[in-house]
Amino acid sequence: METIFYVILFIFSLIIIQAIFFTDRSPIPETSGNVYKIADPAELRTLLSSTTHVVVDFYADWCPPCRAIAPIFSKLADDHSSSGQLAFAKVNVDHVNNVAKQYNVTAMPTFMFFQDGVPKGVTVEGLKARQSVSLTDDGLVDRIRGADKPALEAVVRALASKVGNTKE
Repeated sequence: METIFYVILFIFSLIIIQAIFFTDRSPIPETSGNVYKIADPAELRTLLSSTTHVVVDFYADWCPPCRAIAPIFSKLADDHSSSGQLAFAKVNVDHVNNVAKQYNVTAMPTFMFFQDGVPKGVTVEGLKARQSVSLTDDGLVDRIRGADKPALEAVVRALASKVGNTKE
């Protein structure tokens, strides 16, 4: 019985050590020229003030779901960006943590939606609240927590149709 305990303890220790020392912490590569990589709060303020709708991805390099959703976010930016109308931005919460705190971002990735410089929910037909999708009291999508591809695509399509930019 004691041997089983030590085997389980050893396996658990290996898992913890792997998570601490071998997690990929290299920067997530950005494959789209249509995604703004925000390096300081002023850059985000400038983008929010110059663009009607902005989709912001709050992420961390060490976060596996952030790595998984990054190419999808880039593709959405390539398909739907519209100068002055719809922009896509990424904020690394470890590098620009005061912005993440300002918007109460507590999970990665978190996608927030801005209109005219302020966080604003988006009307998305058929998208219901679930663990990853937060809705406002009036049924608008407030934010998406996690790598929920269908929800992110639905919100971006709704925003793109608002600005008349559906390239798909």
